[in-house]
Amino acid sequence: MANLEYRTAGESHGQALTVFIDGLPADLPIDLERIDHELRRRQGGYGRGGRMKIEKDAATILSGIRRGRTIGSPLVMQVPNRDFRIDDAPTISRPRPGHADLAGAVKWLTTDCRNTLERASARETTSRTAAGALAKSLLQAFGIEAVAFVAELGPVRADVPDTIGADELIARRDANDMYTPDPTAVDAMIAHIREAKKAGDTVGGIIEARVFNVPIGLGSCMTASGRLDGRLAQAIVSIQAFKGAEIGLGFETARRPGSQVHDAIQFDPGQRNTPNYGFVRETNRAGGLEGGMTNGMPIVVRGAMKPISTLMQGMDSVNLQTLVAERSDYERSDVCAVPAASVVVENVVAFEVARALLEKFGGDTMTEIQAAYAHHAAAVRSLGT
Repeated sequence: MANLEYRTAGESHGQALTVFIDGLPADLPIDLERIDHELRRRQGGYGRGGRMKIEKDAATILSGIRRGRTIGSPLVMQVPNRDFRIDDAPTISRPRPGHADLAGAVKWLTTDCRNTLERASARETTSRTAAGALAKSLLQAFGIEAVAFVAELGPVRADVPDTIGADELIARRDANDMYTPDPTAVDAMIAHIREAKKAGDTVGGIIEARVFNVPIGLGSCMTASGRLDGRLAQAIVSIQAFKGAEIGLGFETARRPGSQVHDAIQFDPGQRNTPNYGFVRETNRAGGLEGGMTNGMPIVVRGAMKPISTLMQGMDSVNLQTLVAERSDYERSDVCAVPAASVVVENVVAFEVARALLEKFGGDTMTEIQAAYAHHAAAVRSLGT
């Protein structure tokens, strides 16, 4: 069986966005409505710009399924762009600070930043969202649930207790346009976005993802590439506009003594049949990961999204054709895409957990994977008996 992986193709104003997924087992039921639901959520959230009023994202599966189930071959999905105008889109010669414009123009030896812009655009995250939403069909078969939400927006911080379960998190998050489970933070977040819009500025924030019911032992400490914590961090920081990631306490661990960082281990026979196999913790400062492997507690990972690079007020830049100082170009953009980005985070995290699950319990069919999962669980429960 091949490793679970995906590749995306397509430009912001190209004909379509495409994702190629390899390594899915055969006989996995695919919920296309779940995929389209996630694509719709990615288009929503307070602070989005005019582009999302044009696009009506929905995925078409071109290969890899028969009668709603995977058949083991590569699966390809496509999302068409209604705003298809790549050949007619104007030249961009005044690079926007914070964007890929200047680096891409120099890298590919051109004074037109358009080619770089088209691929570097966050529109590409449509494909990543679709891939992760599809991977959730696999996680669902094992009771694993990934949920992401807006934890901070500018100076406004949401209060989201660690004790909230997946269902309650989703219900509270989906009750508002800020995609935050804290209803008391919504008005202040919206007000902050409105102030930035009036000033021609943009807003960033912090997104938190939690993954529930993950069994102990996904990932590996044996190789750098096998460490699930590193792979989750890479998945998040590779999202457009993200500049940092942390797991559990994250950077706070550097400020505390070890006694206030590590999570004491206990054993509860009453939880022998849960994904933690009875090994419980009163705290989850490690964010569910130790030594690059899951430890039975919920995975907790956060990503820091910078304010969007395209400012209506512009910034000082240089015209690449004349090398004369000018204000940067303006490309239609959002004031704040943090709520929408939380959907992307949720789905890239889900994909990485699904990848680790298949590495541990992999097989060519769902029957084999479920049998391997059950066999390992039985073996763990026999330890010490």
